[in-house]
Amino acid sequence: MAGITAEASWFCCGNAWGPCGTAGHGACGTCNSGNMQHAWPNTSDACYAITHPDTCGVGLSRRTCGFKHATTSLCTGKRIVTSIADCGPQTDLFCGERTCCGGNCAANRIIDFTPAAFTALTGSLNSGLTPVTIDVA
Repeated sequence: MAGITAEASWFCCGNAWGPCGTAGHGACGTCNSGNMQHAWPNTSDACYAITHPDTCGVGLSRRTCGFKHATTSLCTGKRIVTSIADCGPQTDLFCGERTCCGGNCAANRIIDFTPAAFTALTGSLNSGLTPVTIDVA
């Protein structure tokens, strides 16, 4: 499976869960903080016009609501499968941003997980950012 190495972060959506209060249900209308979901910067033309992953030199395939990505943490080795439930992150704001753990590094924030998914991947929400490999094929 082809993969890209990038930064991952977390965000709140939907019903209250963990540190999140009640929020909107994302661009897909299905996002909930307690579900295994993520946001992807190329879910539609409108989303792409906001997130601009190309600004950072990152080419991302168009994937729409419900598409599943497998992601592996470069810190813990854990692998999760999540579905797209929102548009984001605004990739162009984080060009060149770099996160490392144990000598494993990644740049450019291109995937946002719900708190439930981020916790499953990293063990906690404390880090806020983590390097990952995302299967994109």
